[in-house]
Amino acid sequence: MKKKNHSGITAACVALSLFVVGFSASAGEKTAEISMLTEQVTAKSDLAKIKAEIQALENSWAAADNARNSDAVAAFYADDAVSLANNKPMVVGKAAIKKDIEANMAKRAKGSTVSYDILDVFGNENTVTEVGKSTVKDEAGKVTSTGKYMAVWEKRNGKYVCIRDIYNEDVKEK
Repeated sequence: MKKKNHSGITAACVALSLFVVGFSASAGEKTAEISMLTEQVTAKSDLAKIKAEIQALENSWAAADNARNSDAVAAFYADDAVSLANNKPMVVGKAAIKKDIEANMAKRAKGSTVSYDILDVFGNENTVTEVGKSTVKDEAGKVTSTGKYMAVWEKRNGKYVCIRDIYNEDVKEK
């Protein structure tokens, strides 16, 4: 009886198996890449929506601020919020923040207005960090000061409230 050499057939089977496994891994990687790209596009779309929602809040905040309505401005803050203002100690809690708002409003020039423009947002639908700039204009519309800020918004009971903010003014040109 003749012995048959199966090494050639075995080698062919191993090669075919490696090819199939390699192809499957490649297909799996492609699926993972497509999934990751889809998540990134969805995240950017969601952040664009969140950014528009936060900008609408900032526009309402500015309207309340320009009307010198400290109650309306304080309503944007959570009860346990913390505010870190320019050259001041930390202000903790909505009541203390409202008192600080009232003091700041009393110092502002009559007829001046403020606006807030979002530069960036990051986070998710529950907690969003906003980076923005502020512009204060006098009654004639001339810019009297600019500044920058960061605010952390948290969704509570279906509505965003500010839980932390920090802001400071830019150096005034002479």
